[in-house]
Amino acid sequence: MSEVSVRSLTIEYQTSAGWLPAVADAWLDLRPGEITGLVGESGSGKSTLALALLNAVPAPGRIAAGTVELAGVGDVTRLTGKQLRKVRGGALGYVFQASQNSLNPLKTIGRQLLDLGRSHEVADLRALIARAKDLADRMGLDGDRVLDSYQHQLSGGMRQRVGIVFALVLNAKVLILDEPTTALDMLSQASVLDIVRKVHDENQLSTLIITHDIGAVSEIADRLAVMYGGRIVEDGPLLDVLRRPSHPYTRALIGATARIAGDVDAARALPGRPPDLTTVARVGCVFRDRCGFAVETCATVEPVLAAWEDGGRRRACHVEPSTVLSGASGTPAAVGEPA
Repeated sequence: MSEVSVRSLTIEYQTSAGWLPAVADAWLDLRPGEITGLVGESGSGKSTLALALLNAVPAPGRIAAGTVELAGVGDVTRLTGKQLRKVRGGALGYVFQASQNSLNPLKTIGRQLLDLGRSHEVADLRALIARAKDLADRMGLDGDRVLDSYQHQLSGGMRQRVGIVFALVLNAKVLILDEPTTALDMLSQASVLDIVRKVHDENQLSTLIITHDIGAVSEIADRLAVMYGGRIVEDGPLLDVLRRPSHPYTRALIGATARIAGDVDAARALPGRPPDLTTVARVGCVFRDRCGFAVETCATVEPVLAAWEDGGRRRACHVEPSTVLSGASGTPAAVGEPA
């Protein structure tokens, strides 16, 4: 049973060339008690997909097709007004990238919490503040001090933790974190990830972490989904995907990851550049121009995300999994070697 079920989701943006898809036919499940990592290069559609879970795609974007089913609520894409406000921050908690940008610099954290409570018609605001202090204390913060502080008085790691407090204080069951370790030093990154895992386990959440850092998410995720060109090209249990990447792009991402042990020169950058809305292929596989495994079919037929192995693994690729796993491509340097 999934807490969130994304089905056939397509998100478009209006451009001078017409409506173009930023996310195309996405399928994703967020299950209770699981952390799912959503990885891919910048511009792959990760944050757009995450915003769609809140029905918060900004103009000139729109959800053109598909559904986002939230357990006990229904299709979030159909909600409006008061119903939608209740879900945002209530059932669905969202921690935005660069969390300091989501905090009001003119109000203390405590006053902003009170505003959040009033907007959700919380009857007992004292209990809300008490829960926020408890959450902050469990995250290694001084709850009293933090609630009396302005955002500029907090470090980047502290602001990230405050963002998690805001996301969970109304008892959300789904936690979405957009690039939670961006702009943090290594120690703060490790601290935030450790706290995310702890809070997730304590509350049995369904957690989605959006990141371009496959190394960071591999520390805490249970499942991994990989996006490229607005498509989910592979997903499955984290360790299975990392040890046996079956899609050329997943293999390339792992091969490009910096190493701190073993052969530090083994990491290889992907050739070329990721596509944007106007350059992504309209026909065939969106990754074919950067792929060392591409075959003739890739130019004319878009691969479908489909199950290929027991254990809940899926991939969208015309090339046999065994070929990708063995690395038997015509141009292996274009793909790199797995970690």
